Amino acid sequence: MNIIPFNKPYLTGKETVYIQEAVSAGKISGDGVFTAKCHQFFQNRYGFKKVLLTTSCTDALEMAAILINIQPGDEVIIPSYTFVSTVNAFVLRGAKIVFADSYAWHPNIDATKIEALITPRTKAIVPVHYAGAACDMDLIMAIAGKHGLFVVEDAAQAIDSYYTGADGVRRPLGSIGHLAAFSFHETKNIISGEGGMLVINDERFIERAEIIREKGTNRSQFFRGEVDKYGWVDIGSSFLPSDIIAAFLYAQLENLDRIQKRRAFLWQQYQKHLEPMKSYFTLPVLPAYATENAHMFYIVCNSLEERTALINNCKKQHIHPVFHYLSLHKSPYFHHRHDGRDLPNCDRFSDCLLRLPMYYELEGDDQLRITNALSSIGELQPVQ
Repeated sequence: MNIIPFNKPYLTGKETVYIQEAVSAGKISGDGVFTAKCHQFFQNRYGFKKVLLTTSCTDALEMAAILINIQPGDEVIIPSYTFVSTVNAFVLRGAKIVFADSYAWHPNIDATKIEALITPRTKAIVPVHYAGAACDMDLIMAIAGKHGLFVVEDAAQAIDSYYTGADGVRRPLGSIGHLAAFSFHETKNIISGEGGMLVINDERFIERAEIIREKGTNRSQFFRGEVDKYGWVDIGSSFLPSDIIAAFLYAQLENLDRIQKRRAFLWQQYQKHLEPMKSYFTLPVLPAYATENAHMFYIVCNSLEERTALINNCKKQHIHPVFHYLSLHKSPYFHHRHDGRDLPNCDRFSDCLLRLPMYYELEGDDQLRITNALSSIGELQPVQ
């Protein structure tokens, strides 16, 4: 019996061809030909004002924290149910993290609870578009505008996903907040192994973002002929990736529609085959304002014990579903810093959410094996 992994990176076939082209061109450091191609792709397809490839989504978030000038003691509102990178970027600048709960019906931040968390020290809100499903950006942007706050979208999982606002306009995720961060980690829809991207929607940050990304120098302006020499003008770090990484990524971008179509089919097959079992666990719920980008398919069990039993049953059949985040407010690093508020929905998703294998080359027979393994839940007591 073959092993069904949680994830398997998909190669289009052009990655090594483009990497060879980059090597042959003699320019494999940052901001080469393929980096420019990737930048142009994203700006043309999604209408982002400015994009900058980074070595990771983590780095993109760290750049965002610098750009909005996070200072020690500033408060940043972030969902507790997220990856540690979302938070670390702001902790590194000295921010106080104020954790928000998720909705009861979805892992996204409960936007209706944000305003109560705002104090005179609040500087930013960081919504995380979990599984590529949009947060309630109308409400979040309205709250931010009312209180003069920045919004940084953690769109790590949200490539090619959209939000429809009350005005009826459909906007790509990552284009709504002041800044946004994407991931191209090998577990994402579009990959480069490791890699990320900062999206800059507020023009006042564009020039400084280039400087921060280039170790605090105005090197990019120099190469464009805008200054006659470059030097150290700001804080920064080496956030730009090699053009080899960009070459790999560009091969993926050329096939984005094909990759998305296949993933959407797999997502729909999961939905179809698991629908008869929805009395035993919860299937993903998509807000009316969001689109499904098929980043992941997950179920929410009724208890930690039921999830553990399902994982064990799957492992016996050489299937490897995985749980996801542990609530950051209870983490070893942060628990003694937390203000003591209960975040029950975050804790429930930590205990009960289970991610199913999802990758381009997942075959139909293997997907049926997965859904059949989950049918063991039928031996448990159904939800009343």
